[in-house]
Amino acid sequence: MTAAERFGRLPTAAKLLLILTSVLLPIGVALTALGETGIRKANDALRGRAQDQARAAAEGMEGLIARDALALRVAANGALASGRSGACDRAARSLTIAPGAAQSFEIDTIDGKPICSVGTLPDTGSLPLVAAGDIRVRIAPGLDAVAIRAGVVNGMATEIVPVEELRDAAIAAPGDIQSVLLHDNSRELRVLGQPTDPDTPLRMSEWHIGNGALFARIGAVDQRITTTDRLVLLLPVLMWIAAALLTWLLVSRLLIRPLKRLERAVIDYQPGAGSLDLPRKLGPAQEIQELRDSFARAVARVEQSEAEMTGALEGQRRLVREVHHRVKNNLQVIASLLNIHGRSATAEGARSAYAGISRRVGALSIVHRNHFAEMEENRGISLRPLITELAAELRAGAPETARGLIIDLELDTVYTTQDVAVAIAFLITEIVEFAMFHAPRDPIELALRRTSELTARLTLSSPILIPEEEAQTGEKGQFERIVTGLAKQLRSTLDRKLGRYSVDLPVFPPL
Repeated sequence: MTAAERFGRLPTAAKLLLILTSVLLPIGVALTALGETGIRKANDALRGRAQDQARAAAEGMEGLIARDALALRVAANGALASGRSGACDRAARSLTIAPGAAQSFEIDTIDGKPICSVGTLPDTGSLPLVAAGDIRVRIAPGLDAVAIRAGVVNGMATEIVPVEELRDAAIAAPGDIQSVLLHDNSRELRVLGQPTDPDTPLRMSEWHIGNGALFARIGAVDQRITTTDRLVLLLPVLMWIAAALLTWLLVSRLLIRPLKRLERAVIDYQPGAGSLDLPRKLGPAQEIQELRDSFARAVARVEQSEAEMTGALEGQRRLVREVHHRVKNNLQVIASLLNIHGRSATAEGARSAYAGISRRVGALSIVHRNHFAEMEENRGISLRPLITELAAELRAGAPETARGLIIDLELDTVYTTQDVAVAIAFLITEIVEFAMFHAPRDPIELALRRTSELTARLTLSSPILIPEEEAQTGEKGQFERIVTGLAKQLRSTLDRKLGRYSVDLPVFPPL
């Protein structure tokens, strides 16, 4: 009897088992060899992953120190520019707009003598003196923190970064960092974990942070595929050969086919196009029927929640729009009353006063309209369209002697808060109005340029802008006091140059 005849006489189950065995046995041998190679590559990848996790932790702490140092230097430099008195208060106000910036700091003279401080700081006398523009980072003596000293014009500023913030920065990146130790050749600071833990093998690496002033020794979990993992990886191959016949039969008939039908029904469902139509008969498996019912309940809850959220959002939008229209109408009524009284006034001074008030009400109205756009977009008030609209309003409301007034605009696209926008609108209105009354034929140049991620510079140029050292009186003195006060609302100093006034203002980072 030939081999073909003997095979033909075997039962169908035996035939299928022999066929599957003959097909799967070479695959199993090949998979065993490939699995061993894959395990070696996986171990190499895990070692590289631990290195990447340590690098990410070091970069997180480096970014925290660099961000705090930059914010402190900018705030302290601006505060000392206005004098030593109240410097810490001005710096603290500036730091409130810097996300995550430390709020404990000290401002010192060039030779290290304290001027003022905010919060609790250790003895900073052991820290080195730094020149303007330089930054030094050390482990804070007597505290679980890192001290940052930045040199600014006419002084220094020192702040403390607590170990909690360093720990949060180190573990913020994905990974399993277990140990972080900082040292600066004099002191050590344990940021995370214990020096040794025999139950958790670590892969240690050392990184330079803080411009090389600190060394971070970081330990990440040293994951490796063990012998048990190898057996687990290879076990499915043996189980596949042993249970091939029973698996394909039961899974195909009792699971795959009903799940495919359920999958097609879920894929065909379109939200808002009707109810979810699921098949009623899905075989004898009770779990699949319960899964079908769970799908139906989940979809029903999602649809109900979406309907409720849509209704609530629409109601909120209607309420905001109603408030917006009421405020806008009130401003329009005020502007109309001012125009009526201005036209009926007999004295030239009264008409000029009404016109000036009307221009300021118009500036406030423009800020309000742009503030409503801010609520719609949630990105802050865009200064470019606001200033453009304000310039058009000022030209339209200029007196007869200044009808030919030219306002040249060079504006970057930046966004800021409503409080800053109001101060900017009033500052522009004051300067343009002063120019249109005293030099109506001279053009006015208005420029807005981003100077850093968080600041921009507004510059207005006109021949009428002439700074004076002596005490100013009369109309010019009042004008200078007003624009100086508006600049202080921006937490900045008005930079007066011949024919040009400039002021720095806070803005949102670019997207």
